[in-house]
Amino acid sequence: MTVIYSVTEHWHMCAALRRRDELCLMQVPRIILWLMVELAIIGSDMQEVIGCAIAFNLLSVGRIPLWAGVLITIFDTFVFLFLDKYGLRKLEAFFGFLITIMALSFGYEYVRVAPDQVEVLKGMFVPYCSGCGAAQLEQAVGIVGAVIMPHNIYLHSALVKSRDINRGNKKEVKEANKYYFIESSIALFISFLINVFVVAVFAEAFYGKTNMEVVSTFTSCNESGSPHSDLFPANNQTLEVDIYKGGVVLGCFFGPAALYIWAVGILAAGQSSTMTGTYSGQFVMEGFLNLRWSRFARVLLTRSIAILPTLLVAVFEDVQHLTGMNDFLNVLQSMQLPFALIPILTFTSLTSLMNDFANGLMWKISGGLLILGVCAINIYFVVVYVFALNNTILYVFSAILSFAYLSFILYLMWHCLIALGVSCLDFRGSVRYPPAVLVDEQPELDS
Repeated sequence: MTVIYSVTEHWHMCAALRRRDELCLMQVPRIILWLMVELAIIGSDMQEVIGCAIAFNLLSVGRIPLWAGVLITIFDTFVFLFLDKYGLRKLEAFFGFLITIMALSFGYEYVRVAPDQVEVLKGMFVPYCSGCGAAQLEQAVGIVGAVIMPHNIYLHSALVKSRDINRGNKKEVKEANKYYFIESSIALFISFLINVFVVAVFAEAFYGKTNMEVVSTFTSCNESGSPHSDLFPANNQTLEVDIYKGGVVLGCFFGPAALYIWAVGILAAGQSSTMTGTYSGQFVMEGFLNLRWSRFARVLLTRSIAILPTLLVAVFEDVQHLTGMNDFLNVLQSMQLPFALIPILTFTSLTSLMNDFANGLMWKISGGLLILGVCAINIYFVVVYVFALNNTILYVFSAILSFAYLSFILYLMWHCLIALGVSCLDFRGSVRYPPAVLVDEQPELDS
């Protein structure tokens, strides 16, 4: 996760003239790429709805049903828009407040569970999983999708452009890059810690345990009349944990405070996701389609699309299906990552666009390897998923979608390789990017 963030944040610091979605508009099938980004944004908003609905259910001890929690999330959009009226700084302060709540909530869970610190450090730097198969790989792909949101890469690209600096002065651009690097490093370090807290808590508290262990050791989890009484059947099957069961089991193991703090952390994460999704949606719509919508119209559109399928699952199915939908959406986010990573590597590698700020050899190689790794994981997951369908019609449908998905990725990679210097692939000389003067050559005066 840290490697992906480091590489992409370097690319964001290089994007000083045009947003990447505006550059995509000039060279690639913009409607298709826009749809891919919108799919990621809507998927993220559905996750926000799911997370908030589960948080409300846990905080109310089941008194607020999941479907009611889904409907409540309609009103948090109005809170967001109310804060937006008071300016970006107020909104940033509220966003920082939510991040602080997340860090404190999940940090409390980490301290309460007290995982083995040596094993945690080992897990950070040694990517190894004993006895893992397709199911564990699906979870790993889901973690990538949950941590690295594709649309946030477009958001950061747009935020870089909003910086008030003199782009005609190379020294000022370099100085802005330095301070943006420091700011991003601090933010990403906090994000890294939050993710370590969550993953370590789940690994320490739940890994290898069975339903029977939960039921026999903590009878309060399965008391008659409890809203959680049907979550843990009396069998020896491995305990399957999601964000809902995770909170319940934490409450069983470490007391009710752990459950409520977990729910508060989920709620804060959902609210922060709403804000980033709204801004991302507005920027990509402006960049790809040249449409300028107000944030009110943008958030209303996204939330309306996200609410319907989530509400149907909440009404007609149970919490297992809702959390299963959340896991699928995590994987979907990972599947959309190439459509964000490939264009950003392409455009920031072009000297005609970036001049002296184009990617060097190290960033080109590390970025290319990163993209290949993400694509390889996604392709493997698609193959495993398709073979598990056991239905001829679904085989055909999945094959068509997979072919279209891979074809578009190959098309973007073709553009990327040409930008990286493999000019022999530009058979007809048709790939041309208009030059952009990022900085004018001016004497750099010492201050």
